[in-house]
Amino acid sequence: MFEQAFKNIDDFLWKEAGCTTELDYTEQTSWLLFLKYLDGLEQDRADEAALDGKKYTYILDKPYRWESWAAPKGKDGKIDHNKAMVGDDLTGFVNQKLFPYLTGFKQKASGPNTIEYKIGEIFGEIKNKIQSGYPSHQQRQEDVVGRRVEKGARK
Repeated sequence: MFEQAFKNIDDFLWKEAGCTTELDYTEQTSWLLFLKYLDGLEQDRADEAALDGKKYTYILDKPYRWESWAAPKGKDGKIDHNKAMVGDDLTGFVNQKLFPYLTGFKQKASGPNTIEYKIGEIFGEIKNKIQSGYPSHQQRQEDVVGRRVEKGARK
């Protein structure tokens, strides 16, 4: 299951001019998967809180959550390709907004053992090497188990 997901990521990074070594692949794969995982974790926590009649406070503000920038969904719950950023819009968002926002968590954290501090530390050390914004968009259409999403339908 995960082998196909990593192969899909590797395939799109291979085509990206900024990724030239295995270390680049590992770094870029790691931050993409981390943000995807964090989004899922936060959604699970929000759902649990709702079931308990409590309110959940997300770590990331809405514009920076995976579901907002990497895989925006329509009211039907399917990926809305019309809302998805591509090209310069996507790379501009990631480089000029997302990474600086995540890096800022280190200064806002209450201490070094918090998730916020760790997010800030991680994103302060890495650099997005995806330059075109088009392979990223193609990757967003691949879910983590490697199924291709075309026109809102899973294949």
